[in-house]
Amino acid sequence: MPWLYLFIAGVMEWGWPIGLKFAAMPQHRLWAIALAIVSIVLSGVFLYMAQRTIPIGTAYAVWTGIGAVGTFVLGILLLGEPAQLARFFFVGLIVVGIAGLKLASH
Repeated sequence: MPWLYLFIAGVMEWGWPIGLKFAAMPQHRLWAIALAIVSIVLSGVFLYMAQRTIPIGTAYAVWTGIGAVGTFVLGILLLGEPAQLARFFFVGLIVVGIAGLKLASH
């Protein structure tokens, strides 16, 4: 269950940077700020629940990694950010690091 909480916390991390990006656009400001606030609170709650069992260094690294990878993908899909091969390669290294931390925690 702690790894599920950590995954949910990482997914909730996607909402606040995306919300802040959309909040810069006047037509999206209110819902985007609300998304950012709700996401950061839920992310923190689920991280707290996960790190009660998972070592904090591992939990934090995986949490930020999931957040970074998801935000990267959403930036491409929702905001038209560059989808260059080099960017995917380096984000892939983050994914390898997340998987390695999960495997090393057993």
